[in-house]
Formats: sequence, C-alpha cells, structure tokens
Amino acid sequence: MTDQAWGLMLTVLGVLFVVPDSLFVRLIDAPALTIAFWRLTLAGGMIGIGILVTQGADPFRAVLRTGRYGAIYMVGTGASGVLFVLAISLTSVANVVFILASLPVFATIFSRIFLGEPISRRMVITITAVMFGIAIIAYGSGQTAHASITGDLVAVAVSALFAAGLTAARRAKAVSMVPGVAMAYLVVAAVIAPFANPLNVAPEQAPLILLHGTVIVCSSVFLALGPRYITSAEVGLLVLLESVLAPLLVWGVIGENPGQHALVGGAIVIMALFVSNVIFLLRRRRIRS
Repeated sequence: MTDQAWGLMLTVLGVLFVVPDSLFVRLIDAPALTIAFWRLTLAGGMIGIGILVTQGADPFRAVLRTGRYGAIYMVGTGASGVLFVLAISLTSVANVVFILASLPVFATIFSRIFLGEPISRRMVITITAVMFGIAIIAYGSGQTAHASITGDLVAVAVSALFAAGLTAARRAKAVSMVPGVAMAYLVVAAVIAPFANPLNVAPEQAPLILLHGTVIVCSSVFLALGPRYITSAEVGLLVLLESVLAPLLVWGVIGENPGQHALVGGAIVIMALFVSNVIFLLRRRRIRS
C-alpha cells in the first residue's frame, strides 16, 4: 500500500468515527460539562495508556520538547474538546458541524499571520464564500429549533482554536502529536472536573459514555496519523464527509431538523471548500505532470 493510499484510508476511518460524536452528545442524558469531562477523560486516558504500553514515555517527552508549538497544539485541542460539547448543547448539530467545516479558513489565516504563508486568490474567494455561508447559518439561528447565536459563536471558537493548534503542529511536523492529544484531554478534564460533577450520572448512561469515549479515541488517533501521508487539500475533502453525514445521522436518529438556513448556509460552506480543494489538487497534479 502506498503512503497516499494508507493516508487516505486512515483519514476516512477517522472521519467515519467522528461522525456519531455529536449524536452521542445529544443522546447522553447529562449536563454538557459532565459529558465533556467523561469524553476527554476516557479518550485521553485510553490514548495515553496505549502509548505508554506500546512506546513508553518518549513520545510524550518528544511533544513537550517542541516547546510553545506543542503547548499551543494542546491548548487548542483541549479547549476545543470542551467547547465542542458546549456548542452542541447550545445550538443545532447542523450549525455546529457546518461552522466547524470552516476550520481550513482559520488555518489559512493563522498560517498567514504566524508562518508568513501567502493567501492565494483561490483562498480569498473561498474565505469570502465560507463567511457568507456562516452568516446565513447565524441569521437562521433565531428562527430554528435547537439553534442559537451563542452556540454558533462557540462553534466558531472551536474551529478557530483547533485551527490554531493544527497550525502550531505544522511547525513541529516531525513529531507525532497523538501523545499531545492525550495530555491535552486529561489536563483540561482535570480543570473542568470541579464544575462538571462527573459522578452525578445515571448508571444506565455508562455504556453510552464508554462508547462515546471509544469513538473519540479511534477518530483522534486516525485523524492524527492519516494527514501525515496526504495533502491538506485531500484531508479537507475527506473531512467534509463529516459535515454532511453528522447532521443527517442526528436528523435520522432523533429527528433534529437542521432548518432551511442551516442547509443553505452549510451547502455554501461545503461547496466552497470542496471546489477550492479540488482546484488545488488539479493544479498540483498539473504541475507534477
């Protein structure tokens, strides 16, 4: 199997495992911070133990040696892990995942500011279209059940924080950041523990919570490994699958209608990113040939 095929397979698996994430947040009958605590503790604990057993402590030391880049990655990953659950609790799943699709836009902006990378005309058009789509989603939040502007803003923060983490990780790309995911999740879980009341959960919720944590482990590992073997444009195209499938899954299972504005705005966001990434891949292939 070639590196590209391996990367595509790992990334697709990561996307498929992350699709039911928002559904679990809806199904688990507990406060948002409690869900976030168990989500981060189980995922961080399982990833951390797996690395310690198979590789020892060296991978953790390697992440810490990256200095501020590793720290920014962990802050972005950990904070976005909590805020994602809060966003789902405050607004519709469709709004959250469509807004999270804007992550490449924030990554492009941060790469320009902190890495000095130019923004192409293609990305300027993409950013404009994505922001227009998000504006339509936000406009409809006041008229759609389960949706709110507050939740939409939290989702924007999730996208921006995670993009900042990924941008920092690019400066330390020789080091696997999977151990950083474990450390970030466990530290943030400890920070929110006093406010989460994690033991106040009905026993019948335990299987859902455990399954939720397992899904996050699989998606985190696959999405940390897959993009190392393929281009960011290919990753962007595959991640768009989650933006399409997650709202459909929640709609089909619990009947949460995304609303007309979310569907229209989400379609604009997804199409803008899809076309942008396809153009990039075609140009790259033409240059290589």
